[in-house]
Amino acid sequence: MRSRESVRLATRGSTLARRQAAEIQAALEDRRHEVELVEVETVGDRVTDELIQDLGKTGAFVRAVDEVVLAGEADAAVHSMKDVPTDTPEDMVFAAVPPRASAGDALVTPDGSTLDELPAGAVVGTSSLRRKAQVLARRPDLEVEPLRGNVDTRLEKLLAPHMQAKHEARLDAEDEYQEKRQRAEKRVDSDPSSVEREYERTVEEWFDSLNELERSSMERDVDVEYDAIVLARAGLERSGLAHDVPLVDLDVNEHVPAPGQGALAVTAVEGDLADTLHDVLDHPRSRVETTVERIVLEELGGGCIAPLGVHAFVKGETVRAEVQVFSEDGSESVTEGRDLPADDYAAAARALADDLDAAGASDLIEEAKRE
Repeated sequence: MRSRESVRLATRGSTLARRQAAEIQAALEDRRHEVELVEVETVGDRVTDELIQDLGKTGAFVRAVDEVVLAGEADAAVHSMKDVPTDTPEDMVFAAVPPRASAGDALVTPDGSTLDELPAGAVVGTSSLRRKAQVLARRPDLEVEPLRGNVDTRLEKLLAPHMQAKHEARLDAEDEYQEKRQRAEKRVDSDPSSVEREYERTVEEWFDSLNELERSSMERDVDVEYDAIVLARAGLERSGLAHDVPLVDLDVNEHVPAPGQGALAVTAVEGDLADTLHDVLDHPRSRVETTVERIVLEELGGGCIAPLGVHAFVKGETVRAEVQVFSEDGSESVTEGRDLPADDYAAAARALADDLDAAGASDLIEEAKRE
């Protein structure tokens, strides 16, 4: 069959971003479109020692990618929805919101501990003000430290000290075993084969059994030892790492995710191509849910760095919306759960935001931004 319209998709060059773009590429190729991925380096990629909230404005990973589309060097762009600012460039539209992946967060630890099982004073890593506030609201006795990098980098930082300690312990045990064997060999009344190993496998056999992430973590130097980190479940799944580390899903009603988390956004200049992308890729339910979340975000004056969680879920004739807004330390909050009519969800979402504003939500957001 003859190929349909070719599409150049702009994306960041990170592993996660490329995997996300590859999902869209595959969906378009299934409909016989030719697709080329165009990698774009952003400010966020070049600045490796800054946290997202310190980069100067929201959308640090998005603007440069959309500018490539506006300049005609690509036809559309693929983004993580939660990173897209509410003030999109003129003429750019959300051409498609594909089916959403898991919206929630996951707690990752070296041993599979839950948040409640972490000891007092344990260090939790996150780059998100929202996640920091949610962790401290539930466990004010924990320490929350900044954590930046791609998903695999963050996991390596968590695993590094623990894997390195295991390696050292096995090396020490192997040295002790060899010393005992040598002493036994020198004694006439001793059987060297009776000397027992502390570990069933040799160091080499143990190392060969590790996954790639565990191996790479053993080569990493870290400044902070984390007992746990909090990441988006969707990012772990799309990076292919969800099965490589022990993780516990956090309840989306108690740890309400960021607006748009788990969803992708395909942006394009308004026109025929945007209409085509919509027809091929758009998932109406995911669009409704993320639209509700972004309306609340925009009305409250938040951004992708605000300590705000909004999660919407279509339930029959209603859209259930859960909202949490925190102070940075989690000590203050404004929360609300409400069923919105599905046939007028946009207006209902604005009314919800107005009520949250009257309850002090916008004040908490502005205070967190100043800090």
